[in-house]
Amino acid sequence: MSTDVAPGGALQSYIDKWLAVQPQQRIALSFVDPRQYPGHIALAALEQELLGAAYGIREPQVAAAKLNWWAEELAGAAASGGRHPLTQVLFDDERAHAIAGERWLAPVLAAMAQLEEGTAADFAAQVAAATQLHGALAALETSWWYGDGVSCERAARAAVLSHLLHALLRLEEDAERDRLPLPMARLARYSLSRAQLHKASAEREEAIRAQLSDLASAWREAERLPGPLSVFRGLESRHGNRMTLRAAKSAEPLAALRKAQLWQGPSVAWRAWQAARAWRQTQ
Repeated sequence: MSTDVAPGGALQSYIDKWLAVQPQQRIALSFVDPRQYPGHIALAALEQELLGAAYGIREPQVAAAKLNWWAEELAGAAASGGRHPLTQVLFDDERAHAIAGERWLAPVLAAMAQLEEGTAADFAAQVAAATQLHGALAALETSWWYGDGVSCERAARAAVLSHLLHALLRLEEDAERDRLPLPMARLARYSLSRAQLHKASAEREEAIRAQLSDLASAWREAERLPGPLSVFRGLESRHGNRMTLRAAKSAEPLAALRKAQLWQGPSVAWRAWQAARAWRQTQ
């Protein structure tokens, strides 16, 4: 199935970047027809662009410049129709104009505010620190999929937990960054230094397993929060929760996470169908 959502495939490179981070969403596209819902896919790709700037660029000044460009783009898109292919698709849809401009700008401003944040003290602080950006993304996404006035509380928590899980997947790559995927209390509890995060050890695996345990508990609590999930968020959350539970039981939890991230089998299709069914029931 093609994922082109504009003539000539103008968006394909952005969609590919999103799917590279979340390969399981290829299955979700079977339930969200790109020809019928181009804006839904463009919004997911836009989220990935903003997250890539917030977390993927190591130089804060470069990240800030990119986010400043997005702030200008989204601030003027309602009037101009946008310059970026993603913005053009989004603001060609009437639902974009029904969403307040402040909601479009909120994720960009939140991303800029947290560019130079360091490692959180503990798991609760990690959740709180991530909620500003990922909560703003969830609020925008919920408004797009379900309209204003619908609670985004569950979506925000699911977005935060998925982010913390993805950060954990990059533990070795990000061991020298200011913001570590494991909180300071966890590092102290297992006597881990930055250098020790690069290589597997009994202490590192126990710290990862403890982080997964907190994530699993938080996911159980998130299920009780109000509000719907988009199909993409629903699959991401279901998939992430399943990855967390399986990896926590593994002797090598980080390796188990990396393997699980690439799953594309019937179980992922089932979770995508469940997410799509939940969405359809609200229509």
